[in-house]
Amino acid sequence: MTDSPAADTFPYLALLRGINVGGRNKVPMKELRGHLEGLGFQQVSTYIASGNVFLASNDDAGSVGRQIEAALTDNFDLDDELIKVLVLDRAQLKAVVEHRPQHFGERPDLYHSDAIFLMDIDADTAMDAFRPREGVDEIWAGEGVIYSQRLSSELTKSRLSAIAASPLYKSMTIRSWNTTQKLWERLPG
Repeated sequence: MTDSPAADTFPYLALLRGINVGGRNKVPMKELRGHLEGLGFQQVSTYIASGNVFLASNDDAGSVGRQIEAALTDNFDLDDELIKVLVLDRAQLKAVVEHRPQHFGERPDLYHSDAIFLMDIDADTAMDAFRPREGVDEIWAGEGVIYSQRLSSELTKSRLSAIAASPLYKSMTIRSWNTTQKLWERLPG
């Protein structure tokens, strides 16, 4: 493994939906890295066990996503219905971070903030799954993402968890804003 990608490879962030959540769909990160390196991906590394993979490839993002999904379902005992992979390039992740709503994520002492990444649906369609509680939840549509913010003191009253009942939820994967920022800082470029 080299420190910098070859000239014809591109750094990507793969967000894996549906693994290592609540004791289900367990995927050890070391094994996953080995399988992905075996597919020829370069600079494979992971960040926390919730499904964040950095890698370099000369394939396009769609192809990379399909290869990772196949590697997951072929090599691990998983509920395939929950598994989905979103692959972002540097420009896409940069847009999520830079185009956030004003002051979003700046008050972790007051709000719990999340980036809800969208897979194969647009933000207008995804917004139908949300029923924010006034005074508790706020949501904003972005390009390929929904920004969600909840009052920390009222988390039990938040309706964010209700999106799990929507069929649209299968086309979303959630990362805390803190994790999203750390992913941006770690994505090679």
